[in-house]
Amino acid sequence: MQRRLCSLAALAVVAVAGLGLAGCANEPTRIQPGTTAAETLQRLGAPTGRYPLTGGGERLQYSRMPAGFEVTDIDVDAAGKVVSVTQVLSEARFGADIKVDQWRQNDVLAFYGRPYQIDRVSSFDGAVWTWRYKAVNERRMLYIYIDRAGVVRRYHTGDDLEFERVRD
Repeated sequence: MQRRLCSLAALAVVAVAGLGLAGCANEPTRIQPGTTAAETLQRLGAPTGRYPLTGGGERLQYSRMPAGFEVTDIDVDAAGKVVSVTQVLSEARFGADIKVDQWRQNDVLAFYGRPYQIDRVSSFDGAVWTWRYKAVNERRMLYIYIDRAGVVRRYHTGDDLEFERVRD
């Protein structure tokens, strides 16, 4: 009986370890530059978005919205090789990445994917697209304001208060 319990315990440990490794295998940020697009798709499955890039390449986008906090863009060149892997929902990147008065709605989608939610506010004539992200383990929100013509007019970040409402 003791021997059987030990065998079952060992089997459980192996199964849990296997699940942990399987989880790593489908983590978009673990894809290395030089990996083929076919290999990337085989490892990660279908992306949540696919967008053409200038020069004949393609962006494979893996978003964890609406429940998650990451959007990973994997850029593949015209030869079908991964050239970059970027987790784009990073507060340190927003100022350099978001092109106010230049980006259009499609540019936002190609960079961040579908938002967590879309709202309207009385102080802006357009839509406010929102993504959830984490900054040093704090739940945060990215708000991008897109006017009626589809142009990004501004953005800002703020605390994710939804979690606080649930806890109260």
